[in-house]
Amino acid sequence: MLALERIVQAQAKCLRILLLVGDDEPQAVYHFDLVGAYPRSSAEPEERFYTDIVLRIATAMSAGAVTDHRVMPKPISRDEWARLETPKAMAKTAVELGRRGFFTTMVRIADLAAVPAISDAIASQYSEGCYATHDVQLGALVSTVTGSARPIDKDRISEKDLAVIVGVRENQRGALVRHVEGIDNQPPSSEAVELKELDVHLPEIDLKHSNGTKRVPVVRSKLHGHRGIASYVPDYVEYAPMDPPYQVYPVSCSTEAQARGIIDALSRAQCLRNPDDPRQVAFTVLPGHGIVIVEKWSPDKAPFQLIWEYMDRELLVIDSMIPQGPITYDPESGGRMVLREFQLDPLLAQHGCTLPHRLAT
Repeated sequence: MLALERIVQAQAKCLRILLLVGDDEPQAVYHFDLVGAYPRSSAEPEERFYTDIVLRIATAMSAGAVTDHRVMPKPISRDEWARLETPKAMAKTAVELGRRGFFTTMVRIADLAAVPAISDAIASQYSEGCYATHDVQLGALVSTVTGSARPIDKDRISEKDLAVIVGVRENQRGALVRHVEGIDNQPPSSEAVELKELDVHLPEIDLKHSNGTKRVPVVRSKLHGHRGIASYVPDYVEYAPMDPPYQVYPVSCSTEAQARGIIDALSRAQCLRNPDDPRQVAFTVLPGHGIVIVEKWSPDKAPFQLIWEYMDRELLVIDSMIPQGPITYDPESGGRMVLREFQLDPLLAQHGCTLPHRLAT
């Protein structure tokens, strides 16, 4: 489906595509976008078919961007930046995640269609994910920069590929960032708002540090990728589902709708709300888009080390396929929770919803 999607986008010289399948009568419509989603509107039953198409279009068009970031006036000095351990840890994370094949290949617009109008209208490439971790000294989030600014291989990054997020703007339309003296400062990842705003909705903890005890967010590191989660072990990992509307009508990246959905989901995770909960990792799944995985603080562990060690131990199994609609995780023998995708009606019935009116509202 992804290969077909890219071919159709290149031929049509357009990124948002409705691909109608059928002979004399329509059988289904696939909804394509830049990130690689392909949710399906079934022609059966017919009375829901066109309503579903319109609701998906309306959902995509009504989600506003949250990339209007603001630069704070006081930059970080070059000396202070050089003393930090976080930039080195982020570079190590890139290597570790690259070894495990976590990040997908970057989507480059020029590979789809060599049309100047497209390049002028949107970024020349689309990033394959992002990650960020809390720096104790700065009291801020150090994140990878947006892949739409310039091509970035997330498997190999340097300090020029990092941004510092210190807060979120009052209107929630972007993040507050601090520049670093002497480097090429680019905007943070398009997920900057949810990466930082999540901390506001979760508790803080006291962390013993070389300079004493400091208050820090319960979540240490956050990882986003265009992947799925095939299974997990619930004694170690918690799944925090997106609300039902997000599972049926996915929203795209860098939007306030996605930010709100991710924040709502992860802020309900019991292992994050209760710092003493022994589970150290939580995740949510964005149908048609990917996953967000977060880790808590663990003594003697580097940022993201818990996440990649959980991958190695198969406590968290990454899947190259991204669900395109509602999902759940069912118990398997041995206690492992395994992904199950299902049709809309069971999910709606479970939540007392009928398509489209209650869910759309």
